[in-house]
Amino acid sequence: MYRAFALLGLSVCLTVAAPALAATDDHPGFDNVPMRPSLASNDRADQLAMTVLPAADIAEALGSGPATRQALGPKVLVRVDISSQTMTVLVRGKVAHTWKVSTAGRGYVTPTGFWTPYRMHTMWHSRKYDNAPMPHSIFFHEGYAIHATPYVKRLGKPASHGCVRLHPDNAKALFALVRQYGPSAVRISVEQ
Repeated sequence: MYRAFALLGLSVCLTVAAPALAATDDHPGFDNVPMRPSLASNDRADQLAMTVLPAADIAEALGSGPATRQALGPKVLVRVDISSQTMTVLVRGKVAHTWKVSTAGRGYVTPTGFWTPYRMHTMWHSRKYDNAPMPHSIFFHEGYAIHATPYVKRLGKPASHGCVRLHPDNAKALFALVRQYGPSAVRISVEQ
């Protein structure tokens, strides 16, 4: 079966096996996506292609309820708010946890932005800061990570060298959550 998609004015024909179009929990499939017939780029009348309608039409056909929005975003969103020294963890769009954190203390910086975790370690030791232990480390940008800290009395106040510190129980729970869903399904947002 051939399907053509218009991408930036270019027509692309893809050969797609029928089982690949089957809907799953994570992907609704193409069955409900409105398409209109068009001729393939080589204008051969015997090769009918389908052109995907604009995104607004697709959203309308699929419904604009929470399930559609949820399918488009990450399964786990970790929001770190530097100004309030808190972390909010959303799972499938619903708040699952709100925890105190410690971000960069005076003279240091916690980077702000939006990332996907790229490395995880049950136990890591800082090469930069005297081999300091960093249990349940989730690295998200360069050498910056979310990890457990033994200095739980400092949580809720800036105190780190730039990493995001969590209570050991919370770091373990977050680590398990990221492992469960997979790093590619997780986004980390660090905001002022």
